[in-house]
Amino acid sequence: MVLESGIDPDKVRRIPIGVNLAYFEPQTTESRRQARRRLGLPESAAIIGSFQKDGVGWGEGNDPKSIKGPDVFLHVIEQLKPRVPELYVLLSGPARGFVRKGLEQRGVPYRHVYVNQYDQIGGLFQALDLYLITSREEGGPKAVLESMASGVPLVTTKVGQAMDLVQHGQNGWMMEVEDTEGLAHSAEHVLRHRTSVELEETLKNGRKTAEANSYASQMPLWRAYMEGFVESGNETP
Repeated sequence: MVLESGIDPDKVRRIPIGVNLAYFEPQTTESRRQARRRLGLPESAAIIGSFQKDGVGWGEGNDPKSIKGPDVFLHVIEQLKPRVPELYVLLSGPARGFVRKGLEQRGVPYRHVYVNQYDQIGGLFQALDLYLITSREEGGPKAVLESMASGVPLVTTKVGQAMDLVQHGQNGWMMEVEDTEGLAHSAEHVLRHRTSVELEETLKNGRKTAEANSYASQMPLWRAYMEGFVESGNETP
C-alpha cells in the first residue's frame, strides 16, 4: 500500500518486527517445571498459551475483537478438548473476558496471568507446550518470534509477519485464517509428539529464525535505513 501511494520505491525500507533474545531463552525440561511451579500450573497438563489483547476496549473485554480471532481460538480449543488429555490454557494480556467466559463454558481449565512488564512475558512462555495464534489480521504479532525464541512450538494462522517467517512443518505450523480443523489438527500433532526428534528439529529451526530476526541481527537494516539522515558514531569528524 505504501508503494501504491506514489512514493519513490528507493525510499521504502522493510524491517521486520524483531525480538529481544535476552528476554526469551530456549525452554528446557527444568525451566518448564520451574515455570509451572512458580505459576501454580499442573505439571502434567498440555498447556496452550495465548498472550494478547483480544477484547474491545480496556475493560473486561467481554466483547470480542474479531480481527484477533478469539472466537476461532475457542473453536480450536473446543475441538482439542476431547482429543488431548489434561488440556489447559494459560492466558495473558488485558481484556480477555470473552475468552475466559468461553473456556469456562467449555469446561476447559485455565489461568489468566497479567504481567506488568514486557520482560516478564518470557517467563510465561517457559511454562507452555504450545503457543496458538488464531488471528484474522495482524501486523506481527510479536508472539511469532517470541515463541520461536523460547523453543515453544508455534501454530498460527497465515497472518502478518507469520507469512514471511513461518515455514509450515519446518519451524512452525501455519494454516489459513479460520481453518479451525487445520489449527486443531496441527496443535494435536504437536501435543502428541512433544518429545519427538521431528519436533526437536522444528524448535531448533524456530530458534534460528528468531536469531536471524533479533534486534542485533537487524542492526545493518537500521543502518541502511538511517544512512543520509544520521551520522555514524564511528566516523571521524
